[in-house]
Amino acid sequence: MPASLSQRARHLPASAIRRLVPLAVEAKARGVHVHHLNIGQPDVWSPSIVIDAMHDYDERLIAYTMSRGVPAYVDVLREYYAAYGVALTADQINVTSGGSEALLFTLMAVLDPGDEILIPEPYYTNYTSFAQMAGGSVVPVTTTMDEGFRLPPVARIEAALTPKTRAILLCNPSNPTGVVYTRSEIESVAALCAKHDLWLVVDEVYREFVFEPGPETLRTALALEAYADRVVVVDSVSKRFSMCGARVGCVVSRHEGLMRALLRLSDARLSPPAVGQALAMHAYHAPESYLEQAVETYRARRDLAFAKLADIPGARAVLPGGAFYMIAKLPVADSLHFGSWLLTDFARDGETVMVAPAGGFYATPGLGDDEVRLAFVIDLEPLSRAMDLLAEALRVYPGPGK
Repeated sequence: MPASLSQRARHLPASAIRRLVPLAVEAKARGVHVHHLNIGQPDVWSPSIVIDAMHDYDERLIAYTMSRGVPAYVDVLREYYAAYGVALTADQINVTSGGSEALLFTLMAVLDPGDEILIPEPYYTNYTSFAQMAGGSVVPVTTTMDEGFRLPPVARIEAALTPKTRAILLCNPSNPTGVVYTRSEIESVAALCAKHDLWLVVDEVYREFVFEPGPETLRTALALEAYADRVVVVDSVSKRFSMCGARVGCVVSRHEGLMRALLRLSDARLSPPAVGQALAMHAYHAPESYLEQAVETYRARRDLAFAKLADIPGARAVLPGGAFYMIAKLPVADSLHFGSWLLTDFARDGETVMVAPAGGFYATPGLGDDEVRLAFVIDLEPLSRAMDLLAEALRVYPGPGK
């Protein structure tokens, strides 16, 4: 009899974003061009200063770095946060191997086996995996398209707390909805965390991508000084500078005990990527116009995708305020079947489109079955074509079992 797998390994959920990849590979093998709206891989080029630094990289030995990150890079991050009015010391920043490790380490530091973390759904599907890897579980608080995916009233959030709740996790701007929470919304959740002695973890990977900033825009939860002892921010260069493959993120908190725990976790895995940090250091010295142009690019794509979706009978969405995603409700009963069918049975002029079925972004069974997440991370012309293909596919889709 073969050795058995752990309960953890057996029960980790499949990726809602990548589960249809084998079907896409098969479609491409048949000569079909697949327009990828399923994954948040930007096509905006990384800053030229980063590419130049990569070409000029001349270290003869790629060695370990300090566990919490290269000191010079930590100082760059301190300067970056200072521009948002947040003064940090070096030991309040812990560099990680991407935002994924930042999230995993944070949950490992705040959850014991059996503990719970409260998250508004729909949410980034890998939060479930990270929570389970840390021995905990996700308790969802449902947000709806009809309510603009805004945070529910605090009383509803509070009603979902249990004696096992240890933290509340927000993503701002949100992956997958594109909603941008206001300062008052986040502050009310922070006050709830203080009332019940909980951590407030905020994933701010899409911080710069806010399309219509206003006086209520809170760029970072670290600015909530009254709650500095419980706010934990997760960050990354992956989306900000189109450097997903560099694998450089960080955790930021003013809680000394948490940062000591994160350092012990970091010591155990030795170091974050040396080359990635060397490149990320340059990214933060890119001209301001780089991020300004990136925001304009994603805003134009958002507007096109949203307008195209509005022309599809039976489809609807909430206009995203940030990031580069939207949850779209489609006239289908089973978006997983529809997403699969797009790759196995549908093509026009040798092209099809790939979407992410939204059921995997919910913890509540049955929710998201008629929704998909669309990532507007391709240029306007192919994006327009992809949306037209989606509309055509919905016109001819026969439904499950046909």
